[in-house]
Amino acid sequence: MKNTEIKDLTLDELKEKLGSEKETLRKMKFAHQVSAIENPMKIKETRRVIARINTLLRQKETQK
Repeated sequence: MKNTEIKDLTLDELKEKLGSEKETLRKMKFAHQVSAIENPMKIKETRRVIARINTLLRQKETQK
């Protein structure tokens, strides 16, 4: 997910997306522990998306 796509989301959409990304990360980590996943860099990418969403959430909450 690109930064421009994330910035266009509302506060509620960001919270929803954050939950789904955290769930995806949890599932990928579990799958990687059981057997090596095809592309382990996806885990790193998902962590970065979560960090971007958290940053934007914090910015929007402080603007209120």
